[in-house]
Amino acid sequence: MEYKYYLVEKKPPIAWVYLNRPEKKNAMNPPAWWEAPAVFKELDADDEIRVIIIAGKGPAFTAGIDLIEMAGEIKELADPAQKGGIKRSLLQKIYRMQDTMTCIEKCRKPVIAAVHGYCVGAGLDMIAACDIRLASADAQFSLREAAVGFVADVGVLQRLPHIVGQGITRELAYTAKYITAQRAKEILLVNEVYPDQKSLYEGAEKMALEIAENSPLAVQASKDVLNFGIGKTIDDALKYVASISANIIPSDDLFEAFTAFAQKRKPKFTGK
Repeated sequence: MEYKYYLVEKKPPIAWVYLNRPEKKNAMNPPAWWEAPAVFKELDADDEIRVIIIAGKGPAFTAGIDLIEMAGEIKELADPAQKGGIKRSLLQKIYRMQDTMTCIEKCRKPVIAAVHGYCVGAGLDMIAACDIRLASADAQFSLREAAVGFVADVGVLQRLPHIVGQGITRELAYTAKYITAQRAKEILLVNEVYPDQKSLYEGAEKMALEIAENSPLAVQASKDVLNFGIGKTIDDALKYVASISANIIPSDDLFEAFTAFAQKRKPKFTGK
């Protein structure tokens, strides 16, 4: 499929999803919000794709939400009456915008964010929904919403505390300040910092290939279990992982792992 905002390049076992509005620093206009669920539904269903990398074309990952274009899309914001019907309509649009980020989290395939340049506002929402975040040395991050007069409402305030903790999340949310890639690594927002964009993309691809070499059944089950465990008791999470484990064992991948070990070779997993 072709998209107005996203550029999807499939290079099995990896798919690259580029934010592709470089002339506007990938500011997220209506297509950026409404197309994302279809992008990740397509990649989720493609068995040749085992790992997804999200990156930005041009000088930045994203400058965040395109306030001007989205104001035209969400006309409820300008309605002076703000009566019940208007509020209900606005609420439904917020839910739909939340799906832009949630579809990344719900995608069965691991998603790596490769961030260079600005990653502002909605960009931070997006990478918080990813499994792993990598950055180039020039990356700058900002939870920007407080600086423009509204609360971040599409996922970052729910996901970021599980990544960097409550104190750091509150600092970023209340100050709306920019932090460097090095600071992002210190607070565990990103796993690794690379010298430049080229080495960032090479590093992201290397990591994606390392993941893709493993059993897709096991990798995707691990993502499922990790997602389920957020906010649950250890006992609830243990019962869930026992159920998932019982569902995927035995498998062709498991038998292949035993055979490959016996034959002293690398296993070739099929996800079956």
